[in-house]
Amino acid sequence: MAETEMIKDYYEIQFPKLGWEFHINPTAFTIFGIDIQWYGIIIAFGLLLAVLYCFPRMKKFGIDVDKAIDAIIGGVIGGIIGARTYFVMAEWSHYKKDSFKDTFLAVINIRNGGLAIYGGIIGAMIVGLIICRIRKIKILPMLDISVIGFLIGQGIGRWGNFVNQEAFGINTDSLFGMTGGRIQHVINNEMQIGGSMYESGLEMLWEEPVHPCFLYESIWCILGFIIFALYSRHRKYDGQIFLMYLAWYGAERAVVEGLRTDSLMAGNIRISQMVSVIIFIGSVILQIIIGLRAKRDPESFTLYANTEEAKLLIEKSCLKNKNITDTDKNTGNMNDEISIISDDSENADDNIKEEN
Repeated sequence: MAETEMIKDYYEIQFPKLGWEFHINPTAFTIFGIDIQWYGIIIAFGLLLAVLYCFPRMKKFGIDVDKAIDAIIGGVIGGIIGARTYFVMAEWSHYKKDSFKDTFLAVINIRNGGLAIYGGIIGAMIVGLIICRIRKIKILPMLDISVIGFLIGQGIGRWGNFVNQEAFGINTDSLFGMTGGRIQHVINNEMQIGGSMYESGLEMLWEEPVHPCFLYESIWCILGFIIFALYSRHRKYDGQIFLMYLAWYGAERAVVEGLRTDSLMAGNIRISQMVSVIIFIGSVILQIIIGLRAKRDPESFTLYANTEEAKLLIEKSCLKNKNITDTDKNTGNMNDEISIISDDSENADDNIKEEN
């Protein structure tokens, strides 16, 4: 492996074989004495792109955007809480302080990282699905469009790990091997007697580059986003994209987690790797079973977006947003772009009114 010299600049990042060097301070700027970290900005940017992608396309999944906003906001909050809770529970010894106040402050301080993606997914789903039930949003179509947004957020958000020089892997001689001032410092410290890497039995050398695990996952997630965004037009049943996402991400995480040096552990088991394998296997089995059933009885697996209920719901939402009255509709003044379906019976209209 190509050895590198000790980097004196803590914030310098290098890709030795590519000849790339970056100097990135994790603190983007300070306002009112509070340091704003690039980590948080990057994650927020990923969430913003996910929302900007998903909202305009929700009607294609039969979802009323006005109602979905509540589920999205709740899901984001639940995701942050879930990601932090998952991480803190696995690393409780590092956050437990002498007083409740100090412990609480350590737990809520996420500016320097400490979020677990699986905890985020679980938290987002729990809160988001509860709101979906309350707001009477169809859950499976909502999951399908949401996971496409997840992939955008994950693909962008992983670059926060790059800035912080964290979530890196074992030593490598690959073309994309990276190193940095903080990476070398962490390896040097953690390979001392009593350090986490030493205790885990890892054989790490600070002089050698490491796997950029953040990059592998970012590329995989962006690729998944492109594939699922294109395939979503051809999905066979509601929930299919969600199951595909579980298999796609589970497969990647099961492999990449095995390279990482900072895995959350339960004894000798990498928690996220074990969860990934279970999710991958479960998803593949469900896709096979549901796929065979859908092939035998396609009428039982009609996409919700193609149902009369969904079309009426979306049309009603469009009418509301455009401030078009029923009188306008009957006189033919409604824009063709808004008129998704033709006039239906008074019964169907009354059903929508009751639901709203």
